[in-house]
Amino acid sequence: MAHIIVFGNEKGGSGKSTTCMHTATALVRAGLRVGVLDLDLRQRTFTRYLENRVDYGARHGVQLPTPEVMGLPKIDRADLSEGENPFDKSLSLAVAELEDKVDFIVIDCPGSHTRLSQVAHSLADTLVTPLNDSFVDFDLLARIDPDSATIIGPSVYSEMVWHARQLRAKAGLKPIDWIVLRNRLGAQEMHNKRKMGQALEDLAKRIGFRVAPGFTERVIFRELFPRGMTLLDLKDIGIANLNLSNVAARQEVRDLIRALNLPNVDITV
Repeated sequence: MAHIIVFGNEKGGSGKSTTCMHTATALVRAGLRVGVLDLDLRQRTFTRYLENRVDYGARHGVQLPTPEVMGLPKIDRADLSEGENPFDKSLSLAVAELEDKVDFIVIDCPGSHTRLSQVAHSLADTLVTPLNDSFVDFDLLARIDPDSATIIGPSVYSEMVWHARQLRAKAGLKPIDWIVLRNRLGAQEMHNKRKMGQALEDLAKRIGFRVAPGFTERVIFRELFPRGMTLLDLKDIGIANLNLSNVAARQEVRDLIRALNLPNVDITV
């Protein structure tokens, strides 16, 4: 059975699709078979990333390791059983078609609460939640007292993950390995950065996730999108001499793959 990695939160602008694309590409470059599903049916950022990648390779004659894209099948409501949800069936059919052909299924969820996203979370073996290093984004996970910085209680997204865990437990599936990524970390050790780190560590103990460093804010991540490239592809497109910033960014990708602790993945990718 394929290992399912779900990238999700309920807030846009956290670098979710960029993180998703780098993870999927890293796994393909490690010699693994990867299928991807983009559940953001409106923006389709992950799909556009892959389309740009295929187009760039075709135009420049470059063979780039690329995951297999799977679209969601259209469901005829006449074929549904009584009470069956069309989104549930569509996602189930797509996963079923991929899971015997690939080692990993990577699912990119929209930055909002949808039925597809909710179902995808319950399918996750590994759940990755990229989060900007800000208390604005932290509010997605938990409410915090502004004076004492103590955690008052879980917020909407954490409650959805808890519900997904309950569904998996009832189905006899293994628990979700939930990782929260601190994206767009500042280079300097600022007071807010320390408070954010402490709040995440405290919350991790209460609701059960691991904290890992994500990607620092770098221009190159935005520049790569039109070509569908990742930092692991630069030598393939003729950029052999990387500057220090690019070398550091590529190391962040490798550190991310190690932090995910996925089964049968070579961390030297």
